[in-house]
Amino acid sequence: MNFSELFKQTSHLCRFSPDANYLANIVQFRLIIREVRTLQIVHLYTCLDKVQHIQWSSDSQFILCGLCKRGIVQVWSLEQPEWTCKIDEGSAGLTAACWSPDGRHILTTADFQLRITVWSLVTKSVSYIKYPKKCQQALDFTRNGQYMALAERRDCKDFVSIFACSNWQLLKHFETNTDDLAGVSWSPDGRVLCVWESCLKYKVVLYTVDGQCLSSYHAYDYALGIKSVAWSPTSQFLALGSFDEKLRILNHITWKSVAEHSHPPLLDNPAIVVYREVEMRPNAARSAHMSPTLSSMYNSQTKYEVVEGQVSVPIIKPDLNKANPKIGVSKVAFSANGRYIFTINDNMPHALWIWDIKNLAQTVLLQQLAPIKGAEWDPVETRLALCTANNKVYVWSPAGSLSVEVPGESSFQVTGLSWQKDGKSILLLGKDSMCFCFFTSCDSM
Repeated sequence: MNFSELFKQTSHLCRFSPDANYLANIVQFRLIIREVRTLQIVHLYTCLDKVQHIQWSSDSQFILCGLCKRGIVQVWSLEQPEWTCKIDEGSAGLTAACWSPDGRHILTTADFQLRITVWSLVTKSVSYIKYPKKCQQALDFTRNGQYMALAERRDCKDFVSIFACSNWQLLKHFETNTDDLAGVSWSPDGRVLCVWESCLKYKVVLYTVDGQCLSSYHAYDYALGIKSVAWSPTSQFLALGSFDEKLRILNHITWKSVAEHSHPPLLDNPAIVVYREVEMRPNAARSAHMSPTLSSMYNSQTKYEVVEGQVSVPIIKPDLNKANPKIGVSKVAFSANGRYIFTINDNMPHALWIWDIKNLAQTVLLQQLAPIKGAEWDPVETRLALCTANNKVYVWSPAGSLSVEVPGESSFQVTGLSWQKDGKSILLLGKDSMCFCFFTSCDSM
């Protein structure tokens, strides 16, 4: 691995372009565009106020900056830096902004979910969509960019509208079999729409593009329900993480559960490989001849050890009297090839669980010294990176696991990370700085 120098950033507003050639990041009011290969600044734009959101267009030609406090969206062009665009929602306000799949329309959501406005950068036309629902994931596009599903709330009932992204015509409008819809998500092949209830009820409903109900699934009643949802890349499986600390996997044939995985506090299974992070301390004779600064640097080095026999997973008891208790499976994600899936159970913040979809069983447990702050799969290879708010980055692959210290200033604490689209580098994010971690051909584990 090779690491770059540190660069400034603000509020973790850093995004790789879809073509993997550029990185956009915010520093106060400025938008900086860097070429990933050389790390040189190619464009520098100044926004009107503090930026809360940035997003690339699908063709990497434009980038939008959402200035929610002023109700403004500014759009910049890479091909024509002198070209500018400003969208002002005025008194309606602005809570969200995103690109359409064609990269030539922008969807803005007004305050209090009053409406969604579709702005065309080509014809300068404006369209309005009423009754969007405020929820976890109110809209989603199919991978091919053909359809958009939008969750709506009318007359105290939940509805879903299907729009054609080519002309924004309403294709289908139907009521969902939910009491309080929390989100919608298309399968990667665009054939099935998943709709799930809020955390107060465990329920998932599957619909076709024309609104026909394929199936519904609920695991239990009278307890907090679904916390995370993820499709497999092949659309064959739907993974559901819930507040009862279990991962359930539904198949695409019967939409029934084919596996139910728990997160026990004690593991005693020889088939599960347990990697435990441990500190590496120099021997006493060696540390006696070191300066205090150098000695502390050596003391902070860590490595993974394979643990055999019974393993105890540390648990943090949540406060169930507070809203959104730290319990349950909050993070679920499939690997790029769909073979593995990782989960993070909130009341076990030091542990990351990896499951083998082929065998429908757990295969790996990673135990960290500090709570896990971020984890993300390589978008190309079967490789997982995670961070724990220290100066290290951790990488797992089926070949093994390693801990790598970020060289340079010890004050740089990695609190977030993001893979480049081609999987050749990771962007490591600190409080107000960032650095690149580049993989070489010999780093493939």
